[in-house]
Amino acid sequence: MNQVTNKTQNRVLVIGSGGREHALAWRLAQSTTVSHTFVAPGNAGTAREPNTENVDLAVNDFAAVINFCRANDISLVVVGPEQPLVDGLVDALSAANIACFGPSAQAAQLEGSKAFAKDFLLRHGIPTAAYGEFTDVLAAHQYLAKQSFPIVIKADGLAAGKGVVIAENLSQAQATVEDMLSDNKFGEAGSRIIIEEFLQGEEASYIVIADGQNFIPMATSQDHKARDNGDVGPNTGGMGAYSPAPVVTPEIDRQVAEHVIQATLDGMAQDGMPFTGFLYAGLMINAAGQAKVLEFNVRFGDPETQPIMTRLQSNLDQLCLAAIEGQLDQTEIQWDPRSALGVVMAEQGYPGAYGKGHEIQGLDQVTDEVKVFHAGTAQAGDAVVTNGGRVLCVCALDAELAKAQAKAYNAVKQITWGSEYYRTDIGFKAL
Repeated sequence: MNQVTNKTQNRVLVIGSGGREHALAWRLAQSTTVSHTFVAPGNAGTAREPNTENVDLAVNDFAAVINFCRANDISLVVVGPEQPLVDGLVDALSAANIACFGPSAQAAQLEGSKAFAKDFLLRHGIPTAAYGEFTDVLAAHQYLAKQSFPIVIKADGLAAGKGVVIAENLSQAQATVEDMLSDNKFGEAGSRIIIEEFLQGEEASYIVIADGQNFIPMATSQDHKARDNGDVGPNTGGMGAYSPAPVVTPEIDRQVAEHVIQATLDGMAQDGMPFTGFLYAGLMINAAGQAKVLEFNVRFGDPETQPIMTRLQSNLDQLCLAAIEGQLDQTEIQWDPRSALGVVMAEQGYPGAYGKGHEIQGLDQVTDEVKVFHAGTAQAGDAVVTNGGRVLCVCALDAELAKAQAKAYNAVKQITWGSEYYRTDIGFKAL
């Protein structure tokens, strides 16, 4: 291993400001091999963590990030969100000899372009939904006229988890196509769209840490994408998650590891863009126990990160450095055997328009057996205020998922800002 990994006390920079980044920074700060964690720009939650410091850094200014890393003796950068990955932050830092965990801009196209991902899946024989790709409204309408419903319509580019519409009938599908292609609802991200068959089954998130060739699975998890109880209402970035996910049986685990994850890593290497980083396959598992890929993310999922990080017992910095060095085949990972469950507290109106700046009460009432991860929060003097659609993710651990759920919801009830909204059924599929 190179010198970086042998440092007993790494100084780490986490890029991002959401719940995922708070969870990653919190876990990194607990590592026995990390002395200090910086978060750029971070949020009110990361500002309160021991040995953790928010830094006001424009993360799209790669030169500024490189200068900060050199001035602060940073031995590892972990990139949380997808945009800096797609924009090439890893390439810029790696070229400056700074260890940066995440995929190259080329490899990040797996998330940056739905068309790239679907084409890749088809080319390498990895199971996914049948689809068509369109930039022209008329061609899309002609395709829709021959399809059955419901059907899924996706903006090609990054749309912050919101560029996916499930159309129940032809008229809704046609209106969605016009919204995206003619009315520019998602801007550049929606100038090309994918229309794909609606897959029946149960969704699961399968996230691994990959080094270009080898991978180690993270704990399984299941997200709740719909805003409202019973999985209805508009699609969101995620309203809560739990880990492990019973839907991923040992047989499905083997199937996905071989036919999805390893096949993807092999395919990316063959195509000349080896994948290093967190690879997230969003799966649909049908009644026959067969898994198909719904989408790829090239970073950790949010809110899955929060319950998964509460279960991780290994040093996260060492896992990331081993991946950068292509040495995951010599690395082991340890998990807390208990179940973890996280409930997202959002602003009323999310994922549409919502207010900001409401003071959050009750954070100090939450007991130590619950961890509150901040997402859309900011510091206003001594107060913590809302600063996003998804505001907090309240996580609890217990040997029984039902007890973890009860602990999390008890804590949720202690916290208020007057316009909070949350689902009351997170974990219902497993329970």
